[in-house]
Amino acid sequence: MRGNGGSSAAATRALVVTPVAIRRVVWETDDIFTLMLDLAPLGDSYAFKPGQFNMVYQFGVGESAISISSDPAKRNQIQHTIHRVGAVTNELAKLRHGDMVGLRGPFGAHWPVEEAKGKDVCIVGGGIGLAPLRPILYTLFHHRREYRRIYLLYGARAPRDLLYRVELEQWAKQHDVEVHVTVDRGDTSWKGNIGVVTTLFTSVTLDPAGTVAFVCGPETMMKYTLIELEKQGLPQDRIYLSMERNMKCAVGFCGHCQYGPEFICKDGPVFPLGPVRHLLEKKEI
Repeated sequence: MRGNGGSSAAATRALVVTPVAIRRVVWETDDIFTLMLDLAPLGDSYAFKPGQFNMVYQFGVGESAISISSDPAKRNQIQHTIHRVGAVTNELAKLRHGDMVGLRGPFGAHWPVEEAKGKDVCIVGGGIGLAPLRPILYTLFHHRREYRRIYLLYGARAPRDLLYRVELEQWAKQHDVEVHVTVDRGDTSWKGNIGVVTTLFTSVTLDPAGTVAFVCGPETMMKYTLIELEKQGLPQDRIYLSMERNMKCAVGFCGHCQYGPEFICKDGPVFPLGPVRHLLEKKEI
């Protein structure tokens, strides 16, 4: 699942910031937006796998590690869905069509989608955690006959916080995906499920011998999701999760993203559950 490989092009991209133009900005929620970027300056050498991330650079301000949220098969553009929470992301939120940002990457381990061929796939996301899971769905759609049932369990704090609302409806109708969505708090317009994402497991029955699960969201949400998956009999070696930490360099030098003995930037962000399960139980890691 390693990400960058040993090619000279990948080694160069790990250190050199390449300016790319913004094709479009889409506001998903009040504080989450998607940048659609033109990859022409990077040429055909750039490719990523679901679950990897880039360092996105705002000139004169700094850079931030952002998961890639687009279709890996589309080689001429890339998307980053960004939560406006800090100095860099607040400045990125001010950009418009035609403005420039810098890219370094891609970095990190990826979701092992190929290991799920011939099996059911259960995707569980919380909040902006759906963004790094979205490339999995695109990949499955391109090879739909190679996978059995696809479950998407997704939760957000409120209806206004749901990402990709139009796509959620399209995925269920066009790609034979069993989509279950919930919110912690409903409003007068919400007619769907209310409750945390783990309540959605009452709506699905997984085949423990033939299911691979991919999980991303707040760590508390992931902790309880893992409990639900194990209740349904899934073994640890078929459960994968994506971890988030404050990644500053993306190549393992600075130590900001150390997670126990692991570094999220180069050993993750995607991990099989087994090696990191004990770390999820420890406070302040």
